[in-house]
Amino acid sequence: QVQLVESGGGLVQAGGSLRLSCATSGNIFSINDMNWYRQAPGKERELVAALTSDGSTNYADSVKGRFTISRDSAKNTVYLQMNSLKPEDTGIYYCNVVTLFRRAYWGQGTQVTVSS
Repeated sequence: QVQLVESGGGLVQAGGSLRLSCATSGNIFSINDMNWYRQAPGKERELVAALTSDGSTNYADSVKGRFTISRDSAKNTVYLQMNSLKPEDTGIYYCNVVTLFRRAYWGQGTQVTVSS
């Protein structure tokens, strides 16, 4: 089992920045991939940023150049640095990890609201 606790969401004006954190615990040595998803009102959940165990990253086209996913192994935490935020970035952001056994775990979500 892996537990995820997200933090760092909030209300920010367009052009501002936020950093989301996802603290992991439990069987963290089984974690392979670490991802951030978001779900905007009335839309499906979408992958925003991905980080694989070998350090490779991948981003949705809509956030490339603005968002950065990173990991602090010493703190067992994955981050999502979000800069130049836009109103369309508004949504609930979810931390997701996939283990070596291809089992997925989700955090509870954190709300990000960007005002225009």
